[in-house]
Amino acid sequence: MIRVFEDPETLSRGAAEFIVGVAREAVAGRGRFSVALSGGGTPRRTYELLAQPHFRDEVDWARSHIFWGDERCVAPDDPRSNARLAKGALLDHVPVPASQVHPMDCRPSPAAGAQCYEALLREFFAPGEPRFDLLLLGLGENGHTASLFPGAPVLAETKRWVAAVYVAEQDLRRLTLTAPLINQAQAVAFLVAGAAKAAVVREVIAGPWDPKRLPAQLIRPESGQLHWLLDQASAGSLRL
Repeated sequence: MIRVFEDPETLSRGAAEFIVGVAREAVAGRGRFSVALSGGGTPRRTYELLAQPHFRDEVDWARSHIFWGDERCVAPDDPRSNARLAKGALLDHVPVPASQVHPMDCRPSPAAGAQCYEALLREFFAPGEPRFDLLLLGLGENGHTASLFPGAPVLAETKRWVAAVYVAEQDLRRLTLTAPLINQAQAVAFLVAGAAKAAVVREVIAGPWDPKRLPAQLIRPESGQLHWLLDQASAGSLRL
């Protein structure tokens, strides 16, 4: 499903409304809400809105469990940290129990951090399928999503749920959920804004199948729903 909003602010508000709706449905139907958050600039405003009373009071935070789709291997207080962004914009302002917030941790090493996060997820979802109620994603101008970058070996992963990756152009190690796990989600939502993303949005949605170059094309939920929440600028090259 593709929804186009007038501008980044209405996109952020629409995304907040969407998240609230998924959360309420999950708690009503399954007794808890599990969400994997995205980093980057686009979701920040959505998180800020979710922290305001109008939205905050509509979510059962006591039954919410917060995870992340990827993380940079930086200190927790580093401005590049996805967990730091969500903490400052949202989690410090809502009554979610600290024990139900699960940031990724690259210590003592990225490989060990990936193994620990996968073990956490396997315990959380046991004995059922690893099925997030909602998984939020961004989209890079190069077609990456989460920390699934063009040409990376992790794009061929079929078994692991979490992987450590190295992004050479940034000289940075990261942790990421893998496409097989993401595609188990009940709902996956891309949040994309800005004219700079218009070409890659069109390529990912309507272009030829080329996931090695456009890893976001790998995201095709097996039995869940795929949502694209776009502003008019990022949707400008689509034929709708």
